Amino acid sequence: MPLILGIDTGGTFTDGVLLDLNTKEVKEKAKAFTTREDLSIGIRNCIENMGEFDPRQVQLVSLSTTLATNAIVEGRGCRVGLILIGHESTGNLPTHQVFVVRGGHDIKGIPVAELDLEAIQRAVTEMRGQVDTIAISSYLSIRNPEHEQAAQQLIQELWNVPIVCAHQLTTALGFHERTVTACLNARLLPIIAELLAAVKAVLKEKQISAPLMIVKGDGSLMSETMTREKPIETILSGPAASIVGAVFLTGTESALALDMGGTTTDIAILENGRPRMNREGATVGGWKTRVEAAEISTFGLGGDSYIQVSKDRKLIIGPKRVWPLSVIANKYPSLIEELKRVDPNRQIIDSQPADCFMLVKKPVNKDQWNTTEWKIINALEVSAHNIFALAEKVGRDPNLLPLKDLEQAQVIGRISFTPTDLLHVLNTFTDYNVAAAQEGARILAHRLRLGLDKFAEKVLSEIQAALCMTILQSFAYREGLRINLSAETSVAFLLSSLLNGNHKRGFKSEITLDYPIVALGAPVTGYLPAVGSTLNTPVLIPTHAEVANAVGAASGQVAELIRILIKPGVAGGYVVHAPWKREAFLYLDEAERNALDKAKEVALERAQRAGVVNPELLVEKEEVLSHTAGGDDVVFLETRIEVTAIGHPSWEE
Repeated sequence: MPLILGIDTGGTFTDGVLLDLNTKEVKEKAKAFTTREDLSIGIRNCIENMGEFDPRQVQLVSLSTTLATNAIVEGRGCRVGLILIGHESTGNLPTHQVFVVRGGHDIKGIPVAELDLEAIQRAVTEMRGQVDTIAISSYLSIRNPEHEQAAQQLIQELWNVPIVCAHQLTTALGFHERTVTACLNARLLPIIAELLAAVKAVLKEKQISAPLMIVKGDGSLMSETMTREKPIETILSGPAASIVGAVFLTGTESALALDMGGTTTDIAILENGRPRMNREGATVGGWKTRVEAAEISTFGLGGDSYIQVSKDRKLIIGPKRVWPLSVIANKYPSLIEELKRVDPNRQIIDSQPADCFMLVKKPVNKDQWNTTEWKIINALEVSAHNIFALAEKVGRDPNLLPLKDLEQAQVIGRISFTPTDLLHVLNTFTDYNVAAAQEGARILAHRLRLGLDKFAEKVLSEIQAALCMTILQSFAYREGLRINLSAETSVAFLLSSLLNGNHKRGFKSEITLDYPIVALGAPVTGYLPAVGSTLNTPVLIPTHAEVANAVGAASGQVAELIRILIKPGVAGGYVVHAPWKREAFLYLDEAERNALDKAKEVALERAQRAGVVNPELLVEKEEVLSHTAGGDDVVFLETRIEVTAIGHPSWEE
């Protein structure tokens, strides 16, 4: 029985499944806490939580990961040296050093200046020892990559250093975005290499010798070799895997896929079994890239969202993530007694009376933290504590505890009341410690001047309303509207009866979605049925919804896409602009035939390298013509060719 091991490293949990693709059955599934300081620990724990299985049956391991996204958001990665050819920098770039040299091409792929090889040599001399990788971006290299290729060859002769060329990552226009993409890819090279090495070490330890593949941001799979070369392709890997999982688990081809994880809720709209792609490129950590990824709307509302009561007694849900009281009290049951002693009337700056803290990782650098911070670290080394109990142990007023820097550095973690705890209070989900959740609810309910039942009802209603709003917001984004519906007074007025049950306006709002909702993630059973009722649409919660991302990783396909553009030549004939070279032909049919044959060859070769035995080829060809003004003459503008090789990687020996 050949199996695929699918693993997803989310913000809170690492999920795993063993999938039999012959029968399309999930044979085993498990969860473990994601260990962001070392993802391999969480992966090892997840595999161990699946119980005993024959590692020889595992023919493929497929991983979706948050690593690239998180690294970009947090500004982590190696030092990048950038060589710009033919154009100055037009904005901020994620680099350590930048050098501009003469060269580059025009829109037709004709050189505008000779490449300055001597300037590149000088740049390499200056960068040696100052950077770890080099990115090369030449002006309009998508029309002719020869200057990037020549620069790469020269640098390789001078210095053994990882090199990234912009034309290898995208064929889209946009010099700045293409340059950013190349720089981020270069910055991620050692990070993804470290992850792959760690994962392979875990697999070896578990005697799993199967090849490893990674989920790309469009939901397709990429080989380990390609992942090492193009780690930037793995941004939004986790949300993309959930979409693939939604289709696999439900069989539906038209739906709104909603994945409510620990940190965020991710929404994508499926048509014909695939999400719409963001052709302009994904934006991550404020950097606009040219990486094509699934069009996914992400909102800061999840099972671990921080629930607070403000000083003016307003309920605030998210977007900050904390550890749920119910989850951590399983490990530190002493928190329950500490929470029972909390006086809900005590005011505290920048925290809630229900807040507790735990040690996430003890720092190595002793000089980085002051005496009081070390007292906090040492106090939390034995056990987690409520903020008032922690203040007593440290001997400081709770308002004067220096927690911010420790929390930001992920040395300590904040524990408080969350939507996961609410489900424990409601007895909807009781996998963890119910008593701790009830104590947290008691404290917040008192601050709202509500009884426990009314408090739980209010929080449930507001979370469901927020989920409805995220769905409506995703449709606004789909239409290209970058407005915040929640901040629009007129929208709030019109939707008040729908979202908050306010029927005192003299009218009633109703909305009907044209899509069923496929709800994924552990918390959805507690929230989404009511959301479906509000939006008048069915909600599908498939079996294994809580590990849908891992199912998506295991059931994904390889998809290798090649794009080619054919345009009229300056002096007649036709020019083929391909990712590997610019080539001229006398006749259009000859240009198209050669371009198509080469694109098929490259797409097939890449798919086969990724483990697909018999890839299926999909060819799309679009001819762009223009009619002359006042006449019937037709002018040829360009031909666009797309060739995609798709298929499941072979898991049979």
